Formats: sequence, C-alpha cells, structure tokens
Amino acid sequence: MAVMRTTPEQAESFGPIPREFAAVMRPELPSLLKEMAAEIVTAIPEYGHLLEGPNARVIKIGIEQSIATFVDRVAAPTASAALRDDLCRQFGRFEAYEGRSLDSLQSAYRIGCQVALRRVRSVGRRYNLSASFILSFADALFAYMGDLAELSLEGYTQALAELGEEPDNRRRRLLRRILGGTSVARSALAELAEHSGWPLPEEVTLVAVAAETRPAKTALDKDVLADFGDPEPHLLVPGPLTEQRRASLSAALTGCRAAIGLTTSLSEAADSLRWARHTLALADAGIIGDEPVAMSEDHLLPLWLLGDPALVDQIAKKYLGPLVGLTATQRSRLIETLRIWLTTRGTAGQVAEQLGVHPQTVRYRIRLLDRAFGDQLAHPDDRFATEIALRALHLREHGETPAGGPHAEDRRPAGADARQEA
Repeated sequence: MAVMRTTPEQAESFGPIPREFAAVMRPELPSLLKEMAAEIVTAIPEYGHLLEGPNARVIKIGIEQSIATFVDRVAAPTASAALRDDLCRQFGRFEAYEGRSLDSLQSAYRIGCQVALRRVRSVGRRYNLSASFILSFADALFAYMGDLAELSLEGYTQALAELGEEPDNRRRRLLRRILGGTSVARSALAELAEHSGWPLPEEVTLVAVAAETRPAKTALDKDVLADFGDPEPHLLVPGPLTEQRRASLSAALTGCRAAIGLTTSLSEAADSLRWARHTLALADAGIIGDEPVAMSEDHLLPLWLLGDPALVDQIAKKYLGPLVGLTATQRSRLIETLRIWLTTRGTAGQVAEQLGVHPQTVRYRIRLLDRAFGDQLAHPDDRFATEIALRALHLREHGETPAGGPHAEDRRPAGADARQEA
C-alpha cells in the first residue's frame, strides 16, 4: 500500500479541525480503544493472541499512543510524535520477526481509522457538527494512518535487512505455523506451503542452533526452512534424514553449535525442536559429548532422564530418602555403589573393580544398603524407580562418562578400614 508521510510543515492538514475539538475527543478514548481492539481481533484473529500474550502491554501502549498523538496534534499541530514514531516502527519490526507480511498490520490501521471515524460521526450528531467538518476530519484521519503505515514499513524493512531476508518471507511464517502443532489445520498449512513453493512433507527433522552461531543461508539446502529471527534460532529439514541429507546439513553447520532433533511426522515438529533444544542444552552443560553438532538420537537416555529436572529431584527425594541422614561423603559412596550394583547386577568383586575399592568394602556397603532400603530393592517397580533416580543424578553430575574408574579411595583390606570407607 502506497502511503504519504505528513511533515511538520504539512501539519495545517489538521487546520479545518478546531483545536478545541481535542477536549471533546479525549473522554472518548478509553472506550474507543476497547472498540478498536475488539474489531481488529474479530477481523484478524491472530492478533487476539498478541493482545493476550507477553507483549500485550507494549502493544496496547503503542495503540494508545497512536490515538493520543492524533488528538495531541489536533490540540497542538507541532506536538512531538517521537514516542509514537518509535512504537510504530517497533510494530513493523515485530511483524518482520514474526514472519508475516505487513498486510495484517495495515488492515489493523484501516480498521482503527474506520472505528474512529464512526465514533466521530456519532459525536458529531451529539454536537451538531457539519458534514464538511466530518469530511475534513476523515481526510486528516486517513492521512494520519498513512504516517503510521510508513513508520511501520521503515521498521519492517530495517528488521528484514538485519535478518538477511527478502520482503516476502512466507517460508518463515510457514515454519512458525508448522510449529504451532495440531491446532493449525493441514489445509491452511497446505495453502501457505503452496504460496511459498514448498511441498508439505510427511516427515521433518528440526535443528536447534546456538544463538551466537548460525549457518549461512546459501550453505543450506534450498528446501530447508529457517527462522533466525527467533531468540532460539532453528531449522526445519523436510523428509527423512538420509545419509546425503546428513552430509549436506553437517557441511552447512560447519562452525556452528547445534543439535539435530529426532525425525517426526509433520504434526509433531514441535516435539522434534523441543528435543533438539534439550540436546543442545545438555551439550552446553557438559552432560553429553562436546561435538559441535549433537544428534538427539545418540542421547535418548539423557533426554528422557533429564527431561524434567524438578521431577528428577522429587524422584530422588522419594526413592533415595533412606540415605538422607548420612554425611555427604557416606551418602555419595553408597549412592555410587548402589548405582553400579543395580546397573551391572555384578558380583562384589566386579563392583569393587569399577569403584576401585576392596571387594569386602563393597560387601559391607551392600549390607548397609540392605538395612537402609529394606524391601524397596526387592520390589520391581521401586527398584526400577530407584535405579532411574540414580542414573539421572549420575548423568547430571558426571555426564555420559563410563561408570567406574578408580576413585580417590584406596584398595584397603577388609575390617575396620572398610567400615570407615562406607
């Protein structure tokens, strides 16, 4: 939509509107804002989520400021519009980062003007305002809308330049729709995909990319969707993850820190991205290997066991509770012994070999564990939950390192020394 900005020198376009009319308009603003928001959401449903989401306050302030500035310019044509200008540019930037065109935002501006004009006609009947006055007001209002639209276009264009994207970024919008999950109708996805020149696949694999690193777009296969405007950048790879696709993806991610999620159906794409991001977080924490590009499929156990850290703590609290009264050193030694014993089902000698202690020390610890846990280790479900807690804690503290290896403990003879080691 072509728009024309009004400059301070053109402020006389508000001239036919008496400055005193601002006092008539101000009491109307609170209810007018509500009416505008309701009609905009009805016409553009996706904006309903924005007005209820984390950015709702900023959006509402921007709408209020846009209307208030118009009234201020009626009262004083040279009044500053700096705050309004900045907020309108932010609106444009937001649309770019959301992967949308400016069509919806410009429609919202038009709806806002129509609602305002309808209100002025109602007020006009109350105050017996002339038809020529209403026409002059309409001219000023739609010229003002042109200002808002051009300011938003400036922000939109600047954001696209920062993202390195062309003005038509339907593919990023498509990616965000796909990640919306089952709430998005496949027919709507198919239509957007057709407009984007991107055939909908049956399977997809999502890739999480560390915020401070990103691949060059030219290095990616042409059918890979990318969203580098998200605070947590990511890619969508269509189709199965073949060896050829793995090779091209690895080459494109050279120099990046990233994690490749599991291949899922299109409707489960959000799960693939969630697993990829969790894998990247585990790599950052040193829990899994430090390879630049981690594969979720290589770390399924840590993904599962550490998928809910707070729940891991609760499981450990419940099933390792019998050891709570011990000193930190005693508890650590018994937990490690119990973990290896349950994991390997080995003899005292085999467990001792992994711990780097004397077999008699292991036997003594097992007797302590039997007394502490009682029937818990004999019950299959409780024993399984105990092992899960032990494995999760070990992963969180030590990562995917092989169990065992010599500890700081010496191989001492059985007897009193073994009791001290417990």
